[in-house]
Amino acid sequence: MRTPRRPDPEVLEFDYRVPTALGTLGWTAALVVLLVWGDGLDPDQRWRIGVCAVGMVLGVFAFFYIPYLLGRRARLEAARTGERAAADVHAEGAAAGEHTAAEGVPAPSPAPERQADAGRSPQ
Repeated sequence: MRTPRRPDPEVLEFDYRVPTALGTLGWTAALVVLLVWGDGLDPDQRWRIGVCAVGMVLGVFAFFYIPYLLGRRARLEAARTGERAAADVHAEGAAAGEHTAAEGVPAPSPAPERQADAGRSPQ
């Protein structure tokens, strides 16, 4: 018999810019070393300069994009939470037969049962 699945751990929130900056500094240091090495680098190993440059550019991009992404996610989650709260208030009001100023009319009552089938006897 399988054991029940344990709940997922809480998400650890931290400043993602710190590891991004450290990685970018690492790529920058590697690029500087390769550029200082200059002509001592074999011609078939010069591709490493391009790799370091791309790593540095992506790191700079991520450093500025991560705060935007996290802010956008927070704004979307706040909007969803607000929509859910508004829907809950609307549903509670509709269940009680109340109406809001935005609607102007009460919620419709449930449809009456069909009277035509009520008089039949089972066969």
